[in-house]
Amino acid sequence: MVDNIDELIYSAIFSPDESIKKSSRTSIRSLAKEKGIKLASINDLYMSIGQGKVSGFTVPAINVRTLTYDLARQVFQIMIEKKVGPVLFEIARSEIKYTDQQPDECVVSILAAAIKENYVGPVFIQGDHYQFSAKNFTVNKQDEIDKIKELIKKSIDAGFYNIDIDASTLVDLSKTELVERQRNNYEMTALLTEYIRSIQPKDIMISIGGEIGHIGGVNSNVADFETFMDNYLKLIKDKNLVGVSKVSVQTGTSHGGIPLPDGTIAQVKLDFNVLKSITESARSKYKIGGSVQHGASTLPNDLFHNFPTYKTLEIHLATGFQNIVYEHMEPKLKQEIYEWLKVNCKDEMKEEQTEDQNLYKTRKKALGPFKEKIWKMDKKYKDEILAALKTQFEYLFTQLNLFNTSKWIET
Repeated sequence: MVDNIDELIYSAIFSPDESIKKSSRTSIRSLAKEKGIKLASINDLYMSIGQGKVSGFTVPAINVRTLTYDLARQVFQIMIEKKVGPVLFEIARSEIKYTDQQPDECVVSILAAAIKENYVGPVFIQGDHYQFSAKNFTVNKQDEIDKIKELIKKSIDAGFYNIDIDASTLVDLSKTELVERQRNNYEMTALLTEYIRSIQPKDIMISIGGEIGHIGGVNSNVADFETFMDNYLKLIKDKNLVGVSKVSVQTGTSHGGIPLPDGTIAQVKLDFNVLKSITESARSKYKIGGSVQHGASTLPNDLFHNFPTYKTLEIHLATGFQNIVYEHMEPKLKQEIYEWLKVNCKDEMKEEQTEDQNLYKTRKKALGPFKEKIWKMDKKYKDEILAALKTQFEYLFTQLNLFNTSKWIET
């Protein structure tokens, strides 16, 4: 069955026959289990880092927006070649929708890639930015909570054993007191922590992340972090309950980067000391993994070596890989996508921005509608994309000190 894994994953995603789609996914999961590929939580490693038992590297969390199976294959190749251990594959609440990838599909795509590359060991898949809509929360608080609970349940059932709760959108900077600023954030994070613990598999301690500063907003500081943590921990009714293993912070970046009029990305001023100071507090006071950097994939390559130096626990990487796909995409397909965007994302186009800027900001919305065409693009261009992705993955893994870390995830 390994010989026909390409056909099996294609059927699992694109078959018009739901029974074939379902049986293909079941076969992939069974084969993965048979070969020693195990969906896992990174919680134990992060807690060991928080206790000072492990150190020296930053864990990448790779958002899989498109070509999920092929992209994951490149990652597994490097993991095997360089003995790389902790790598997270992830997808955000917003990405699930616009990339047309429900949790179950995402998981079987990554498992199929592991099978194809003869990878053996734990596979970490994460729900990224399970984010509250501030607008919906204000209108109907319980409905918004229920929607996120539903997504969490679906994700855990699929095999997402790492969940990032993002209630940072509910932080109210108009409040003068830090406790009041963070109140909705720590209350919702505590509520969802208890929910996750109540439904997680008996033999799995899911890794839970929190977030104290909305990415693209005001930079975080230790006072914000400790206010969040102290009040969050007070709210967890069962004091034996394991809480968050990490907290995402704002350092000056924005998701996707900021496109200039010509479509290139603006330089950002990133405050690495935010990461270091909050990680030091996280490890010394709360014995958890530390700080998480979002919105980093469009940063200049020469900055990435700083993340381990400044004790960053985890770094989220998304748009930079999407950019590689578009840079090497078959020109005819790229033009078709751009024409589609001009019609279907017209309402999102801003008059004060150039066409290049508008297309850059909206082109992620085409990844779902064009999923199969991107998968089936001319081999010449697809091979160029995958080669460029692998080169970038290997570079980033080098800078993040990930080579020879597989010993930390061996079970």
